[in-house]
Amino acid sequence: MTKSMDIMIDSHKMWEIFNRATERYHETDSVDAIIDNPYKLPDMEYYLFQKNIIDSIQWHLEDIIRNPDINPVEALKIKRRIDRLNQERTDMVEYIDSCLYKKYGNIPKHPDATINTETPAWAIDRLSILALKIYHMRCETERKNASAEHTEQCRRKLEVLNEQKIDLSSAIDRLIEDISTGKKYMKTYKQMKMYNDPNLNPELYNNKK
Repeated sequence: MTKSMDIMIDSHKMWEIFNRATERYHETDSVDAIIDNPYKLPDMEYYLFQKNIIDSIQWHLEDIIRNPDINPVEALKIKRRIDRLNQERTDMVEYIDSCLYKKYGNIPKHPDATINTETPAWAIDRLSILALKIYHMRCETERKNASAEHTEQCRRKLEVLNEQKIDLSSAIDRLIEDISTGKKYMKTYKQMKMYNDPNLNPELYNNKK
């Protein structure tokens, strides 16, 4: 019998998973490393961990491509890899949303129920990115060759990021709770990114061989 997916929806647990993934990536700190996922399919933890690994690799590729001395050919390869990762990230977010919709889509809505400006999974996506921001900003506060002024600026930024983490986590939990009780409802929309589609990007379909 196939195990059903465990929909894990608590932001505290999400944060633990995102930090575990971020730390696991930095054990090698290599965009080419193969990182084992400690969670098992089909549980939500697996997808959240994988989501942050995608974000971690993309984060560091974005750093690499900004090196002013990078070889242009190599930069183009990295740019295309970033595009692929961004599509993977979007696909993962949409999958998480589809799982949440499957769980809560039939909840009876309150007469005055409203839809949120973003879906739960896109809010969760921001929490994953925030885990990376906090990790790297903390590293900057500990950098030995940085000036005292730089360290202090980064310390203040870290305080803001930590406050943002508290607010975003609370908002995610509240949103999912409101959806689960019918106070809010969700819809799922595909992002429909046109630049990656050879049938929608004129630079691609006009140059088919």
